[in-house]
Amino acid sequence: MIVAIDGPAASGKGTIARRLAAHYGLPHLDTGLLYRATAASLIQADKALTDVEAAVAAARSLGLMEFDENALRGARMGEAASMVAAMPEVRAALIRAQRDFAARPSGAVLDGRDIGTIICPHADVKIFVTASPAARAQRRALELMRRGDRIDYAAVLADIARRDTRDAERADAPMRAAEDSVTLDTTRLDIDQSFAKAVEIVESRARAKRPGA
Repeated sequence: MIVAIDGPAASGKGTIARRLAAHYGLPHLDTGLLYRATAASLIQADKALTDVEAAVAAARSLGLMEFDENALRGARMGEAASMVAAMPEVRAALIRAQRDFAARPSGAVLDGRDIGTIICPHADVKIFVTASPAARAQRRALELMRRGDRIDYAAVLADIARRDTRDAERADAPMRAAEDSVTLDTTRLDIDQSFAKAVEIVESRARAKRPGA
């Protein structure tokens, strides 16, 4: 079973994807980390985030499971990753690795912004997780506070809006809900409620695919 989870920043898609993977005993890939790691490589090498050639080289050198997540989760890295992810050449360099991960015999859970539309268009289950910008900014601010970062809520909200626009309007693989996805709005749900709704969606899709259903 392949489960594709898409949605904007701080919608809850990553946590939902991790919990679904654990629940069903499937490997999980947070594809956003690929772009964060690519951006981090550029920053560490003192390369511009607009350097397409360097970004492609960094993307091709990544290992899918070799990330220091704590180092990649900051607000600065999220903004940098959004810039790198807008490069068609970088997305092309990473697409095969993501599809190979999804093609494991057991299946997999992948989350990102183009999983159901580009990476795994034939996924068994597609969920588009969303929430209001205000709710997402509040969640991101709390996450950053727990990391010890100094927070300006207005700046976090502006960052959310900027990333939404960049992700939705990029020419290559823009963020959008796949036509056959189920939208899960988590604005008024806590993580346990969101996870329970996601399980309902997976189970409903699984039943629909069973012979004779």
